[in-house]
Amino acid sequence: MVKVSVIVPVYNVYKYLTRCLDALVNQTLSDIEIICVNDGSTDNSAEILKEFADKDKRIIVINQENAGLSVARNTGMVQAKGEYIGFVDSDDWVDLDFFEKLYNAANNNDCDIAVADFVREHPNKKPKRLNITEEKIYETPEDKYMVCKTYREGCVWNKIYRSEFLKSINLQFVPGMYYEDRDFTARSLYYSKKLVTVPDTYYRYFVNPKSIVKKGINKVQNEHYILVRQQVLQFIKEHNIKVPDGLYKAEIYRFKLFNKTLFTVKESLYSKYLFLFGKICIFRKKGLR
Repeated sequence: MVKVSVIVPVYNVYKYLTRCLDALVNQTLSDIEIICVNDGSTDNSAEILKEFADKDKRIIVINQENAGLSVARNTGMVQAKGEYIGFVDSDDWVDLDFFEKLYNAANNNDCDIAVADFVREHPNKKPKRLNITEEKIYETPEDKYMVCKTYREGCVWNKIYRSEFLKSINLQFVPGMYYEDRDFTARSLYYSKKLVTVPDTYYRYFVNPKSIVKKGINKVQNEHYILVRQQVLQFIKEHNIKVPDGLYKAEIYRFKLFNKTLFTVKESLYSKYLFLFGKICIFRKKGLR
């Protein structure tokens, strides 16, 4: 059994794919497999994948018809044989010691999840980080939600997950759903027994204007964003996860006039809010529970 299976969904990213794969084949942890799921790319991504696979036997290429990011990740999880599983988007990259540090921390501390910091790579914006400064174990759902900033950073790619743990809770990504990371993250953090933070190594999140969720948000994406936040809030309530009130909000109603948002109603764990233009909070009602 390899130590880590790295799952890389690939869809029309030939401009960035070499950078991503270079970082993976040169990891200081050599005992990994790199599962690249080509999700029906129509550019030169398939050729780049073949070139890398011909040189490195650790690279496994799976070609499938375009089915979306969730299905591509699920396909990789079925194929994965590693003790732990990690996810890297094909327009991003990781530090060369990323998987070694995460694996050692998770393995040494018998943790279901290890989480590292990340840097938002954008020339005109400040890096966005979790500010992880020490190796530390967290066991309560509330602590895990807070350290991972689940209310804002519900991402899967700066973590590794014990494979048997994911199988034990039958956790997969919802096919066809945008922002699928948020639901996956909320559930995995809650059900995991222990999580360890790992400092001094970074996932490099590239702000690609042409990627699925980094370009203009269409109607379906907006609907999914609202739906996923509602689902996560409902999960938090059902499992009595005592995050600070107001930290995690979900939109429950929107009023539009001439196709412009006039106001929205949002709900948190114990409160409801009225937002003017969807941004300016003008009223808060406490004591929902």
